[in-house]
Amino acid sequence: MNGLEIISYRLPPKKFDAIALGGYTGKVEIGMDVAASEFFKDGVYDLDFKNPKSDKAQWLAPEKLADLYQEFIKEFPIVSIEDPFDQDHWDAWAKLTAATSIQIVGDDLTVTNPKRIQTAVEKKACNCLLLKVNQIGTVTESIKAHLLAKQNGWGTMVSHRSGETEDSFIADLVVGLSTGQIKTGAPCRSERLAKYNQILRIEEELGAGAKFAGKSFRKPQ
Repeated sequence: MNGLEIISYRLPPKKFDAIALGGYTGKVEIGMDVAASEFFKDGVYDLDFKNPKSDKAQWLAPEKLADLYQEFIKEFPIVSIEDPFDQDHWDAWAKLTAATSIQIVGDDLTVTNPKRIQTAVEKKACNCLLLKVNQIGTVTESIKAHLLAKQNGWGTMVSHRSGETEDSFIADLVVGLSTGQIKTGAPCRSERLAKYNQILRIEEELGAGAKFAGKSFRKPQ
């Protein structure tokens, strides 16, 4: 999974200790990238998929996985879940999106492709597009994908890709499209810092005209 490994089905204590101990209660919220297509097998989900001796009796049906997400949402300040189910598990996507008010992001589901986005709109499968420029191929097509998502009431999260370079263009794209959301990893390597530094430069240039989306990240305009 991208950035998340569930090693137990037992939930931790209700208090989210890391946020509280850091003094960020009410200031930090959580987004998950589950990448569920990676552990979808024969119609069910193997959360212990990295273990070659994974117990099939513990694999979760989509309904049970949805229940687990709902528990997470109830227990923790989770505001966004990306790819909660397999890329073609449309019904499961639609049921979760209908059952929660948080952001449900389509990446493997939509692949920045207008045809897949339109299908997701019709099935009400998610409510946010993960936009990757080199996934669809051109900036023009990326903007069209964003506008299709926007006109249907979705949010847009502009994202980097694996094997990223120090090119900072997506920082400009986020501001230009006013998406309010960027996904470019923890600020621990230069190819990631390059994007954050560009956003800081843009903020400096805009001065008072720069507006931080904050809790309005889903609809920043």
